[in-house]
Amino acid sequence: MSGPLHRYRALVKDGSIISDPGQNMALEKLQMLWGRLGEVKPAAQKSRGLFGFGRKAAPEPTLNGLYLYGGVGIGKSMMMDMFYKDAPIEPKHRIHFHDFMQDVHSRLRIQRTKGTEDPLNIVGAELAAESRLLCFDEVQVTDIADAMILGRLFEVMFAAGVVIVATSNRHPKDLYKNGLNRHLFVPFIEKLETHLDILHVNGPPDYRKQEAERGGVYFAPVEDATRAAFDDLWRSFCGDNVPFPAMLNVQGRFVELPLATKTEVRATFFDLCAKPLGSADYLLLAQSYKTVFLENVPVMSPEKRDQAKRFITLIDALYEAKTRLVLLAAAEPDALYIAGDGAFEFERTASRLTEMRSEKYLQAVG
Repeated sequence: MSGPLHRYRALVKDGSIISDPGQNMALEKLQMLWGRLGEVKPAAQKSRGLFGFGRKAAPEPTLNGLYLYGGVGIGKSMMMDMFYKDAPIEPKHRIHFHDFMQDVHSRLRIQRTKGTEDPLNIVGAELAAESRLLCFDEVQVTDIADAMILGRLFEVMFAAGVVIVATSNRHPKDLYKNGLNRHLFVPFIEKLETHLDILHVNGPPDYRKQEAERGGVYFAPVEDATRAAFDDLWRSFCGDNVPFPAMLNVQGRFVELPLATKTEVRATFFDLCAKPLGSADYLLLAQSYKTVFLENVPVMSPEKRDQAKRFITLIDALYEAKTRLVLLAAAEPDALYIAGDGAFEFERTASRLTEMRSEKYLQAVG
């Protein structure tokens, strides 16, 4: 037998993971969806009028997917990956939500350059044609531009019968909470609740913290001893290679890096998070270097919410790329940003920082 639930039970049986009631419930839902994927017809078989080109839209689809939400480190991404790995449907894509939105904005720029009258309709149609299954990891909405786009975009994909599986720390009703002009975002929330089965996952305590090996690549607080250890590790990674200042070319725009070898880069929090950088910069950084040394990470106050948001995006990029992170910080992960806009989302970042110092993560880096 196959499918995510059977894969999970096999891991429990061989002792790789411990069975959890909340995870079992989520995997039963995923298994049911997995078994129904064969019923999904490609978008190409739908009406040509599907995307609003003057003909009657296709009927509402009966299968659209699942939205899993819950606390950090309870296995949501793991379960989604079990579902996605051998899902019997093609084409399919699994993508972090940050990366998805970056791709959407890039496509929209192209359509606007062409003078397309309704670029969102076209981009939605492109995405629907390219994927019959889309798996989104870590859905969060903190940007007004993204909030305005998502409703129309998902409307087109849902109408095309695209199956969507998403994970998030928040219930759909809490997405973009207290955001600017949030009432314009409410229709998107209603679409999610209409088209997706919403399931709260009650999982075990944060497995990342359970597996974390304290020390090694995370140095806190910032003092003479931790700085000396951080410097020693940097020198050991560089070896005989002499580090020099470097530049990242991000779509014709250059990002300065203070010190780098071919595989390591060293920068301060100010260099990467106090400047107007974004997802594209951090994704290229993660792809360009195997190890990132980041120093002088402060405890962030509510007034530093923009810096905290950039730090969240940076850590997401490094985590997804399985980049090794060596950090010199003012405090342990849970204490870096505890109040202010985005503090809820930062709980996931703190959990990832803890996982990124674990033996399991570092072995995956190689």
